[in-house]
Amino acid sequence: MIDEEGKKILTALADLSKPSSGKKIAEASCLESKKVTSKIKSLKNKGLVENPARCKYSITVAGKKVL
Repeated sequence: MIDEEGKKILTALADLSKPSSGKKIAEASCLESKKVTSKIKSLKNKGLVENPARCKYSITVAGKKVL
């Protein structure tokens, strides 16, 4: 199960058209950068977020299904 912050991050990633930095995701989701960084780690472990380039993140197909 994904909490509200996780959903905000996944929604922000779905809206951003390309892999984005934690800072961009924080701006798009209206969350603090530190919160985004820690949440992304757990979302990555669940296979909902991937890390295609250093310090850049994008939503996976599984992540889109959760939304």
